[in-house]
Amino acid sequence: MSSTHASVEVRAARHDDYEEIAAFTRNTWPDRDGGDYIPDVYHDWIDGEDRRTAVAVVEGDVAGLAQTVLLSEWEAWNQGLRVNPEFRGSGVSVAVTEDLFEWAREQGATVARNMVFSWNVAGLGQSRATGYDPVTEFRWAHPDPDPDSDPDPNADASSASGTEITANPDAAWRFWTDSEARDRLRGLALDPEESWALSQLTHEDLRDAADDGGLFVVQNDGTRGFAHRVREYERPAPDADDGDPETEQWVEYGVGAWTDAESAQVLFDAIARDAADRGADHTRVLIPETPRHVSDVALSRVEVSDEPDFVLGADLTA
Repeated sequence: MSSTHASVEVRAARHDDYEEIAAFTRNTWPDRDGGDYIPDVYHDWIDGEDRRTAVAVVEGDVAGLAQTVLLSEWEAWNQGLRVNPEFRGSGVSVAVTEDLFEWAREQGATVARNMVFSWNVAGLGQSRATGYDPVTEFRWAHPDPDPDSDPDPNADASSASGTEITANPDAAWRFWTDSEARDRLRGLALDPEESWALSQLTHEDLRDAADDGGLFVVQNDGTRGFAHRVREYERPAPDADDGDPETEQWVEYGVGAWTDAESAQVLFDAIARDAADRGADHTRVLIPETPRHVSDVALSRVEVSDEPDFVLGADLTA
């Protein structure tokens, strides 16, 4: 598949595009801490039948790229939109986005979503201009792994309140379908397969988490909240000194949802214990961006990200 938008040709990415792409993605956000992931993962990132990485070419030069990944039979996730600074204003972002929309439609997708950091005003405007509408926003909670946090999973998590942690996926699903968290997040949680992607949380996702020992349901005279583990991975440790580990272990939880501050505290205690059991150095828990949820995390003395992330979506049936 190839297409042309004005003077921009769009085609599938190739491995031999790497040097050109790496040259303009190594310093994508010069004013922000941390670099761009694309140069580090490019060769593995573009492979797979469930995805298309589109490259824009202008007069023989690589001018930009973006990728779409099928998360389910009807959901596509678009990511990695980058434009070579030399070709900004040339219609590159529109051309590659239209190409991804077309490919996703052909695979049966009815929606394509993406994520934009809330501080990335240019990226937000670019997404709106290319056909995305606002969907939701979220933050990350980062409970410290703690092996001494509620060490007995079969005991009351709070003997004073009678609250306990179970692994009942049906209770978690019923809670989710009626929860403020689901409403605010429009049913989305971290995708179990694609990192940094959000998809519709399903009953089956919670059953799978329970089967893997990664579902934590807060119960006390009814269900008061839940969280589920979705992923474990290693990534390079930043600025490691001699003798320090070269990698760090991360554990991610697809969503945290609860009814009140006490339930939030119990839930994060359970996550802290689980993360320690998995050998985690760091954690991430997706939470709704609401004053109550964010302040409940703060009240629990759990670190929370400074800024929210925004999710946008395009109706591919239009």
